[in-house]
Amino acid sequence: MIDHLRYSTLKPSRLSYFLVLLFCAVFVGIGGYSALTMEHAGHIITGMNNHIVWGLPHVFAVSLIVAASGALNGASLASVFGVSHYKPIARLSVALAMSLLVGGLLVLVLDLGRPDRLIVAMTTYNFRSIFSWNIFLYTGFLVIGAWYLWMMLEKRFNRYTLLAGRIAFAWRIVLTTGTGCIFGFLVGRNALDSALLAPLFVALSLVMGTAVSVLVMIMLDRWRSVLIDKQLLDSLQRLLVWFLLALLYFSVVHHITNLYVSEHHDVERYMLLGGLSLTFWLGHIVIGVLLPLSLLVFRSASVSDCKRLAISSLLGLLGGSALLYVVIIGSQSTPQDLFPGKTVLASTFGDAGFPAYQPSVWEWGLGFGGVALAMLLCLLLLRILPLLPELRASLTASPE
Repeated sequence: MIDHLRYSTLKPSRLSYFLVLLFCAVFVGIGGYSALTMEHAGHIITGMNNHIVWGLPHVFAVSLIVAASGALNGASLASVFGVSHYKPIARLSVALAMSLLVGGLLVLVLDLGRPDRLIVAMTTYNFRSIFSWNIFLYTGFLVIGAWYLWMMLEKRFNRYTLLAGRIAFAWRIVLTTGTGCIFGFLVGRNALDSALLAPLFVALSLVMGTAVSVLVMIMLDRWRSVLIDKQLLDSLQRLLVWFLLALLYFSVVHHITNLYVSEHHDVERYMLLGGLSLTFWLGHIVIGVLLPLSLLVFRSASVSDCKRLAISSLLGLLGGSALLYVVIIGSQSTPQDLFPGKTVLASTFGDAGFPAYQPSVWEWGLGFGGVALAMLLCLLLLRILPLLPELRASLTASPE
């Protein structure tokens, strides 16, 4: 039976735990080396060019940021909505969300080309730019998350947990909306320029955040006592089904809306039938939505519920990343309308097309380095702070 009042640090003795730490440390080193190499040689060694200025590291960064918002689901359901069987994982939920955000922001900063000017970007603001708004949203999320975790850790302040949870819940919705608006407000890109990207990103965050939380909890189960009970397992499966349906709905509505507007026809043709069609249909629709839904809805007795949920979560993460790749890379892979309403008689800016984007090994290294850093930070927090519930065997007490 789970004791909701007592928590402890992670103290695993299995070899797999230390192998995971070593694996993360190695990839953090690879990510740092990749960033230094790109900083020294310039972006010429990447697959990016004057057309594709946001490459694969941006896909990793946005994936981590979006997943960070959704990873707060456990804490929000426990504190704000009063779902008792999520209370044991509330602290883990907050720590995981903060770790994912730090990993995503680090990749984002190192990919922008001038990380040495970060202080300038954080002290000089153009409030007509959505990028300036997001600096406050990201830093605010970390501050509120730390405060939220403090209220849960300190018994004297437990009465403020509900208030902190409500503020964190509202902030995460605004943060994900702001992340979607980064792309939705870019009127110069026909593939973007849509207010529907904001709710699409919110739905995507719910899927990816839940998926990451599930995989982390299953990993922790192998290093300590059981963390996911039957009630929590069933609830997570139901949540993931509804989140996947919401993501599919907003994705379909987004593309139908673009198909309705004549100026977006070329972009939609490229995404749905052209160079990125395989990534969209196979990666996002089939692997990311249909397969997880079929696994969760049409259950087979030969596969356990825990294994089914783990596979569905992994597929959901891959599909969400594929969708972000289509949104970020696909929007830059089509010719840009530099002079709306005008006829361009002659130009050399990619009018006849330009080579397809091929990410380099340095971009992969930086992206995976950010993921490894997020995992490493989360594991270190679990070793330092009492974030995991203590379990006690009880033969007479009934499970909650």
